[in-house]
Amino acid sequence: MSTIIDKVTPIVEEIVNDLHAKLVDIEYVKEGKSWFLRVYADKENGIDLDDCALISEQLSLALDQLDPDPFPSAYYLEVSSPGVERPLKTQEDMLAAIDQYIHLDYYSPQYKQKFHEGFLRAVDEETYQIEIMDKTRKKLLDIPKKSVAKARLAVKF
Repeated sequence: MSTIIDKVTPIVEEIVNDLHAKLVDIEYVKEGKSWFLRVYADKENGIDLDDCALISEQLSLALDQLDPDPFPSAYYLEVSSPGVERPLKTQEDMLAAIDQYIHLDYYSPQYKQKFHEGFLRAVDEETYQIEIMDKTRKKLLDIPKKSVAKARLAVKF
């Protein structure tokens, strides 16, 4: 499946970039009996429904012209914003998220936890520093980048 994503990513990036947006993520997943190609795009001031529709139309035309077809079966194309809990996949994403509330999932427990939520305070070559609440105290944790399985923005309740 990653080979399908590898094959379509350059096409998706070109179309998204031509429309002055940024590609955030691509997923090719099976849900029930149906396959979905999900494209998440954003703009500096947010992406709207018209932008998503335009990307979808142009992308659909481009993907239909691929020969050979990289998709083994029919699929649904979905184009949307990454949402309020957008994934943080690149160093650039993490730097842009400094002082924002984030969620980190780990490959193995860090500070006896499988995940943490807190404010991202610093990013360097090897670690992320997050500020969490430990009962009633604020605490800074240094999390090695290599231990982070997933990172995303989070909503603080």
